[in-house]
Amino acid sequence: MNEPIHANPSASASHRRSAEVHSLLEALIAKREEEVAEIEELVERYERRLRMEEQAYRSMSALRRMFNGKKPDHHLAVEYIHYVKKPMEKVRQLRAEIARYEAMRDGSAPADLPDWL
Repeated sequence: MNEPIHANPSASASHRRSAEVHSLLEALIAKREEEVAEIEELVERYERRLRMEEQAYRSMSALRRMFNGKKPDHHLAVEYIHYVKKPMEKVRQLRAEIARYEAMRDGSAPADLPDWL
């Protein structure tokens, strides 16, 4: 009659597992957002450097411009692809990954984490 009331151990384990998954997702989201910020900072620094180079070239006298020259357009295009386009593609991928993790965290998507986690 006075038997002890036992809590459901599987419910407590699933709640603990859910909390672990939630904290893991929070850590992943924070890490990805940090990566996005770093990449955007690199792109901004490249664009700032490019603007400064262009301004310095424009402020030169005609004679110095003739001797100094400008980078060929195809070099600028390759630099743009390397320093802006590819990193921004990576940013788009990271933001999509962040959105998936947030959906898993909020419960609107099934929490199918990658195998490497």
